[in-house]
Amino acid sequence: MAQTVQRAISLIRKSAEHPLSLTDAAEVLGVHKSTALRILQTLEAERFVRRTGAGTYVLGSGLIELSELALGSMDLRQFAAEHLRQLQQQTGHTVHLAQLTGDEIIYIDKVDSPAFDAVKLPSRVGRAVSIYASAVGKVILAHVSCEERDRLLAHVEFKQHTDTTLADRESLEAELTRVSERGWATDNGEHDAYVMCVAVPIRDSRGQVIAAVSITAIEVIATLDQLKEKLPLLLNTATLISKELGYVTESQPPAPQD
Repeated sequence: MAQTVQRAISLIRKSAEHPLSLTDAAEVLGVHKSTALRILQTLEAERFVRRTGAGTYVLGSGLIELSELALGSMDLRQFAAEHLRQLQQQTGHTVHLAQLTGDEIIYIDKVDSPAFDAVKLPSRVGRAVSIYASAVGKVILAHVSCEERDRLLAHVEFKQHTDTTLADRESLEAELTRVSERGWATDNGEHDAYVMCVAVPIRDSRGQVIAAVSITAIEVIATLDQLKEKLPLLLNTATLISKELGYVTESQPPAPQD
């Protein structure tokens, strides 16, 4: 197995340098053409290499996409850090940064509000957030493909945490359509009745939503309507972070007052 992996890595590296014919691949590996072909076909199926019209193999998009995802994950906190802290100072509320990781949406950064010294929010960096009963979760779900959404929700057990929880797929889908259209999501005490939140998406250089940024408050500090008044600041922060990631900003969606 280790030898096969090493051979695959060798072919990926060589295909990045120049187009490889089947003969070239066999010579690089020192194996029969049939063995080289099997490895190339496996790599092609995973889009790590691509077969050209001339019958040669070149580097495929799969590895490039994987590299971008890895770099985005490593750099996101670094690029976002200062913007998150400025947003906290501007709004006075706790700021979260969340990212889809595997099958979970994880808090990857948090800037606490000093107003929460007496009452601590349950969120923690590194902790998963409810994928359907949170503003950041709904923002990310609203912007993935239907296939990806089905995958993420396949094993979710919908629970009625509070009176406002969207505890079934039909209600959630209707809400995700609204989120996609207006460009932001809310959490009206849907997991913890006393926690209010508003979130917006962050996009990478390809325009894909890879994360969400939010402002959160307990209801005695700020109502949901009061948080929504901060949407222009929140949207501007998301725009600045997205620009840091290479996204060419389109016109920013309005912040409706509904």
